[in-house]
Amino acid sequence: MASVPTLSPEARSLLGLADTDPQSARKQMGALPLDRQVGLVCSAPVAHRTKLLSLAPEPERLVPALPPAELCHVARAGGLAEAGWILEHATPDQIAACIDMDAWTGLDPDPARFGGWLVALSDAGEDTLLRGVHAVDMEQLVLHLKTRVGIELKESNDTFEPSPDSHTLDGQFYLVPHVPGDDLEDLMSTLRVLFQRDYWFYFRLLQAVNWELDTETAEWATRWRTGRLQDLGFPPWEEAMAVYGYLRPEQRNDLPPHETLPPAGEWPLPVWMPRLPDASESEHLLFRAIGSLPEAERRPYLFAFLALANKVVVADGLPLGDAGSLPKATEKAAQVASGGLAHLAEHHGVDPAEVLRRAPLERLFRVGFNLDDTLSPPTRVDG
Repeated sequence: MASVPTLSPEARSLLGLADTDPQSARKQMGALPLDRQVGLVCSAPVAHRTKLLSLAPEPERLVPALPPAELCHVARAGGLAEAGWILEHATPDQIAACIDMDAWTGLDPDPARFGGWLVALSDAGEDTLLRGVHAVDMEQLVLHLKTRVGIELKESNDTFEPSPDSHTLDGQFYLVPHVPGDDLEDLMSTLRVLFQRDYWFYFRLLQAVNWELDTETAEWATRWRTGRLQDLGFPPWEEAMAVYGYLRPEQRNDLPPHETLPPAGEWPLPVWMPRLPDASESEHLLFRAIGSLPEAERRPYLFAFLALANKVVVADGLPLGDAGSLPKATEKAAQVASGGLAHLAEHHGVDPAEVLRRAPLERLFRVGFNLDDTLSPPTRVDG
């Protein structure tokens, strides 16, 4: 499940055909049902996804169907400078999720990465830029501008003299770059679209840059982002760290006497999942135990496992926008939880599937972590 993806025979055939007969490749891609097209793109190695996506005759249908993390990975794989044609078809929720996952370092907005996404949205056209800017929190836009410029506001008198290196679109707000020589070309391009097509948004944004407090703005930006990431299954760091909680030696053997099945609740997955774990294919005891359950029982365990892997991603400080982060976290979650599962099954003399029904997956991970002397809890990285 966490192995490096390889090209499927179908994807390999399509890419080969695209090299010799692009039109036939597009026709063949378009003949596939939408969910097959999504699976074909998302199951391929990241380096091949952009080309596969380019074969879709209706990208306006395929792009919105991609899970947000997969869209982020595709856009980054080909370079954001070349991703405009993809983002042109992205939904506001997808754009917001991409920026939430990729334009932050630790708990802080990353101005360089955020600026790269704004440029990519701008390259996709004014409509896409407006859609993207409206999808992003005002607070993050304000923080981004604050890192680039100061604002001089022309007062209603004749003595106002703007700074010689300032830039203005309206003769009222003058943007002064913090870094000498910064021509602000990318920023002014974005603001020009706002000024021309959504003046009141433009006005509120520049007023906020001038008057809003940095600390309060950052607090609200973090709060909004945290809520959206929770909707995608990524909890706050403090909650995620619970999986690394210490257990006294006598606690490591505890097994609830009754079944505690995982909740049936599901959420929009940020990544594409091809299928449930297969007992016959996995090296991990956890997946073999899940695979031994009746098929109707497996799905809640899949979501419970993904929730565990997401906590590992957050606790370990892995970059959410990196295509390798979730596979790395799922491998670690499966390995450590399998250790806890094996320990409890042997200690109590019961089948691993029985342990699985009685102990939550997070409990299995904690037991496995506390038993493995080679592991240490992660430390917080605030960016």
